[in-house]
Amino acid sequence: MASQLAKAAEELYFPASDESWESVAPASVGWDSEKLNAALDIAGARKSSGVVILHGGRIMAERYWDSPDASQRYSNAMKGRDAQGRAIEDVASAQKSVVAVIIGMAQERGFLQLDDPVSKYVGEGWSQASSNQEAAITIRHLLSMNSGLATDFSFSSAAETAWLYNTPVYHELMRVLIAATGMDRQSLTREWVTEPLGMKHSSWTDRPWASSDIAVGLSTTARELARFGLMIRAGGRWAGEVLMQDSSFLDAMLSPSQALNPSYGYLWWLNGQDFSLNAAARVQRANGALVASAPSDMVAMQGALDRKLYLVPSLNLVITRLGSNGGANGASFNDAFWEALMEAAPQH
Repeated sequence: MASQLAKAAEELYFPASDESWESVAPASVGWDSEKLNAALDIAGARKSSGVVILHGGRIMAERYWDSPDASQRYSNAMKGRDAQGRAIEDVASAQKSVVAVIIGMAQERGFLQLDDPVSKYVGEGWSQASSNQEAAITIRHLLSMNSGLATDFSFSSAAETAWLYNTPVYHELMRVLIAATGMDRQSLTREWVTEPLGMKHSSWTDRPWASSDIAVGLSTTARELARFGLMIRAGGRWAGEVLMQDSSFLDAMLSPSQALNPSYGYLWWLNGQDFSLNAAARVQRANGALVASAPSDMVAMQGALDRKLYLVPSLNLVITRLGSNGGANGASFNDAFWEALMEAAPQH
């Protein structure tokens, strides 16, 4: 996929600033404007605070809602607004996909290798496994969610023998990055990602409500998250600048990282694969794709309360969604939104 993304960079538009972002009329690129608006209506009804849809880098659709949810959980995630009133929100586990890219950048710069033991950077005793069990856990295992550790860091099984969506253990990756580069998380992310992309309101913010394992989150706006997605869509490029050269890492990141859950790459979700859910430390397999109504080449960043970034090369789309929990009437936000969105897509 990475070679396709890099080739596409030549044809993409990159905004100089949020306030000079060019738009494109949906009808001019084959989309049904009325049905596209209906998809946005569904997003709004499902507690979205903002949706941005880019086509070829230009804004094809965008809408904001002031008060999607009065819950404490959503209030905890709100970190302010930009000068135009757009919400700045902690994107929850969508941050994982950003960290995956930073890991790839660190490897490209010679700071680490994916098959290095985690303990090489954070020291022995970071888990509750034995020294031999812990030494077998690599950076790649944390990226793939198959470290074999339980969420309390105890040993559950040998690395690569089980898949578990393990957020507390994932957070060790930032400790690895800090130790490997000698930079704090804020400086590292700003220098390598947010500053080159013009993400002026994006930063790591405290979560005073959370346990120490997950006490920091990445906060951003729907437009700035779209900038990050556009860089991935361009194969690690932004306008004339190359932020990430390693196409092999990008290919691996956006491909199944292991057979236990082929819908998971390196901290990215993949459509078009058999989707596996983890529940109570067991893997349950389900036939079909992550989002059956979405194109099979869709890849996604996903976080709690339905924070989303979708990237669809076949439709030339980058889509971001912020807000609160969008599930309703037994249907997920993913299913409801994509069913409506594909009604608006060009018909072949």
